[in-house]
Amino acid sequence: MLVLSYPAPMFATNCWVIAPGQGGECLIVDPGMPDISKEVSMIVEEHKLKPVAALLTHGHLDHTFSIKPLADGYQIPTYIHAEDRRYVANPAGLHGAQFNDQLQGMTFAEPNDLRELRNEEELDLLGMKVKAIHSPGHTKGSLMFLLNEEILVSGDVLFAGSVGRTDLPTGSQKEMVETLRKKILPLDDSIRVLTGHGPETTIKFERKNNPYLKELQS
Repeated sequence: MLVLSYPAPMFATNCWVIAPGQGGECLIVDPGMPDISKEVSMIVEEHKLKPVAALLTHGHLDHTFSIKPLADGYQIPTYIHAEDRRYVANPAGLHGAQFNDQLQGMTFAEPNDLRELRNEEELDLLGMKVKAIHSPGHTKGSLMFLLNEEILVSGDVLFAGSVGRTDLPTGSQKEMVETLRKKILPLDDSIRVLTGHGPETTIKFERKNNPYLKELQS
């Protein structure tokens, strides 16, 4: 599996490019801000890849800012949970007041082909099963994506040694705890985790070392 990342300059959000190997089809996940479409396209071209879909783990602007130029440029569908779809074109509703002040005068729009996902829906992409796992807590419509039971794209649900914040609009500490208990802990130790920020990790490492998961197992 070819897994490439480009941390966007603002908030160091990981944009993941995932493919079976060089010269194959690929997925683009969470292209952030400012506009990183040129940098992501350079990665695609360097490895002779063909984007076939884009995935959004949730509606926060640091994960969606570059989705329209990339998805429309490659003429590919974009997938997001139904609960967070509205924020792609209206991100102010999902952010705090301080951040919203920075959005004054900016306009946003959905990519041409934006599709809604719900919990447990499966996509057949790259010759793999891509399962959407609804994981509320960070936002109401947060998703994780499980690729062939081997790779978990966790977005801002699970980080190396931590979990996503729950104090922004539609966030919920109670729902985050339930997500960790019911959606993360049952996963196999061998699963590789591609996080929304910071280094990748594994379920095994987080189960043993992440204080939020350790507390739920005590």
